[in-house]
Amino acid sequence: MELTKLTAASLIQFFSGGCSFLTANKDSVDALNVFPVPDGDTGTNMSLTMNSAVKDIAGLNTVPEVAGAVSTGALMGARGNSGVILSQLFRGFAQGVGNKKILSADDFAYALQKGVELAYKSVMKPVEGTILTVSKAVAAGCIQKAKTTKDIKEVMAFALYEGQKALDNTPNQLPVLKQAGVVDAGGKGFLMIFEGGLKGILGELVFNQVAVPAKPVFEEKARDLKDITFQYCTEVIIKGDNLPLEEIKSFLVDKGDSLLVVGTEQLIKIHVHTNHPGVVLERAVSYGTLHDIKIDNMKEQHRETLDLHEETDVIDCAVVAVAAGEGLAQIFSSLGAAKIISGGQTMNPSAEDLVKAINSVRAKQVIILPNNSNIVLTAQQAQSLAEKPVGVVPTKSLAEGMAAMLAFEEAQPLEDNVDKMVKAFAHVKTGEVTFAVRASSYNGLEIKEDDILGLFNGEIKVLGQDVNEVVQKLVGLMVGPNDELITLFFGNNVGEEEAEMLSEKIADSFPDLEVEIHYGGQPLYYYLISIE
Repeated sequence: MELTKLTAASLIQFFSGGCSFLTANKDSVDALNVFPVPDGDTGTNMSLTMNSAVKDIAGLNTVPEVAGAVSTGALMGARGNSGVILSQLFRGFAQGVGNKKILSADDFAYALQKGVELAYKSVMKPVEGTILTVSKAVAAGCIQKAKTTKDIKEVMAFALYEGQKALDNTPNQLPVLKQAGVVDAGGKGFLMIFEGGLKGILGELVFNQVAVPAKPVFEEKARDLKDITFQYCTEVIIKGDNLPLEEIKSFLVDKGDSLLVVGTEQLIKIHVHTNHPGVVLERAVSYGTLHDIKIDNMKEQHRETLDLHEETDVIDCAVVAVAAGEGLAQIFSSLGAAKIISGGQTMNPSAEDLVKAINSVRAKQVIILPNNSNIVLTAQQAQSLAEKPVGVVPTKSLAEGMAAMLAFEEAQPLEDNVDKMVKAFAHVKTGEVTFAVRASSYNGLEIKEDDILGLFNGEIKVLGQDVNEVVQKLVGLMVGPNDELITLFFGNNVGEEEAEMLSEKIADSFPDLEVEIHYGGQPLYYYLISIE
């Protein structure tokens, strides 16, 4: 039986079927990750984006209402680069639908094409061999077939065939895919949505929506006043020449808790909870000039927090940062971030998570630090959806984010802060040590499942079986003649004593460099490394 028009009901079947089919098969999409590291989350991100897209479409009565709801839901629920591009495809689709009460095969093809055009425009540098290429082939297949038949089921089936050809060709367009022996994950996810949509229209799928995770915002545990041993949160920046970071840290280590001393020989930022802030400042001024001094009475702040009617001042500019791990979240808070969104590898926050965080911060302007290459597009989407001025500093690692935070000043205008923060992280080198989730070949390395991997600025450079050996080899590759500071952040699968011993070995290997060790608490990654 021919299907010559799509009504609101059939469009609901299409999007619901696409969501169900992708959700049921998302693990196979996740497995297509180019690098065999435990962060292959394209399928998960696209599935969560789809579930957000369809969550409000049940019972809608018109085609424009359905297309609009899908567009809005995807825009707000978009996670990861693939989810953001998918949301733009749906946004363009809704624009192509316009006010049409029903969709013919030609109308459907036109709307798909409008989605492809908007998706290409939304990406600064479109890359072929990705979800963009596959969606373009699907839309072109619809347009071609609609010229010879009005049966939308035939049009969709032919478009799937064309999309599959484009997907199979993605390794020829992106060498990194061919090297890894996989097709593009985003393109595969899009085809699953389209195939599921056809199955939904044919009545072959029962829609089962999965729950979209609640916003993953890092929350500090409420503390009783008697639990606050050190009353004053003290922060100060020291500027000077040849500043002795380790000497300063040694002096402060027994003066309080929540100690953080980071920086270079020219600039050091101190954060400490202490009962004697004067002692801290007196010592600090002996090394150089003091800047951005901030002393907060935490007991008084706690009392004010308990008063739900207490109004806080609206500051000029604040930072919302993404970080995975309790220790890393604490560090970003200590450096001045107003809100921490828990996320990163394996769980990318949605645009809506970021928008809610932006709105919750009492600031006139907000800066987002995505701290992950797969969150930058989501941050930019949140920027366009927010109701206040927002800047995105496109940090692709936590190390870059921390360097950017050192340049942040809440009293400065948004544009000035963004400019300074972008310049501040440009010189940072990032290392990551994790494990292989599958066998693979990359850059001449034959990788086996569970091998320890060392990544330098996102590229696999070291392979081994011992975590500590891989860290030491990776640091050796990363260190350059002008570097001064090595910082290790150990994850929740590494003991503190083990991390301390490793940092001592690295310090012995590089006696001219400062070596710091901090608890990051990040999952999956044994160590994150920053060198500057």
